[in-house]
Amino acid sequence: MARKNHLHHHHFHLHQSQTDLALPAFHPHLWRSRRRLWRSRPFLVLLAAASALCYVHFAAAPRLQADCPAVSPLLVGPRLANLSAPLATLEKTSNRSALSLSPGGVYRPPDCRPRHRTAIVVPYRKRLTHLRALLDHLHPFLQRQQLHYGIYLVEQWGNGTFNKGRLYNAGAREALRDEKWSCIIFHDVDLLPEDDRNTYACNTGSPMHLSVAIDKFAYRLYYKGAFGGVVAVTPDQFRKMNGFSNQFWGWGQEDDNLWQSRVFLAGMEPVRPPEAIARYKMIKHERDPGNERNPHNVELLKRTKLDWDSDGLNSVTHKLLSKERRRLYTHLMVDVGEKPHQEKGKQEKTTTSM
Repeated sequence: MARKNHLHHHHFHLHQSQTDLALPAFHPHLWRSRRRLWRSRPFLVLLAAASALCYVHFAAAPRLQADCPAVSPLLVGPRLANLSAPLATLEKTSNRSALSLSPGGVYRPPDCRPRHRTAIVVPYRKRLTHLRALLDHLHPFLQRQQLHYGIYLVEQWGNGTFNKGRLYNAGAREALRDEKWSCIIFHDVDLLPEDDRNTYACNTGSPMHLSVAIDKFAYRLYYKGAFGGVVAVTPDQFRKMNGFSNQFWGWGQEDDNLWQSRVFLAGMEPVRPPEAIARYKMIKHERDPGNERNPHNVELLKRTKLDWDSDGLNSVTHKLLSKERRRLYTHLMVDVGEKPHQEKGKQEKTTTSM
């Protein structure tokens, strides 16, 4: 019994000695030192930084968003483009859209995760009135569709002969370097969509011709093989048909080359939305200097089967002179070169490679 009490006494002293070893950590002098540390300026700065990091990580983290509805609740349906009212200046249009757009004319829906990522590529030269009308009309149109989109204005530098195909190829290439767009829409600057149910998105199975019914042609398809104005393709479809031909200088047949030859030769068949919603207003204008009809293009069209796989996106040569992210669009200034001299009976040959 005495031995048991002795062991118990020894155990108590051992426990007490361990406790005594820990007592200095709670000594009043050390508590006063720690309070002085907590009140020091470096400690308060570190505490504030840690609090800010916690807020950013937890409170300010973006919430997970649901997908946008398959059919946007913001659509209004048919709405005629009114060009009789004075057009807004680019500055006024920019001020109205500034709160919703990122630099470069890029938009994302604030309340849901978009189903489509669309780049709109617009070839351009000296059409300021048309550009003002298009931007003033197109931004609200696209935002009602709840798309993630960006507008690329591809301007041809200089006063040489216009080449829309090269501008389209260059614009698509530059747009795809910016983001992983799921759809590319090639859009003439003088066409205004009049029904927002005509969604600016792509059909993954087939290229789409969106500008089916234009007021200039009594809102009817102007001919069966028409495939110009506004066209939607996925990046894969665009690569598969090798983009646009680079050889069509001036006006005429460049759109026919795309529909009647490239799309079909690539094993695809275009589709169109119903005429009732694929309606457009064409802004009246005179033929642009440098974009006159080129009779040589008729002969080029006949050669498409021979060179479509070597003349196009894989062979375009252009020089990007500048790229500027403006408030309403991304501006690309592009030098597409000069129209080659074309002798009678002699066809232009593609000599460049990507």
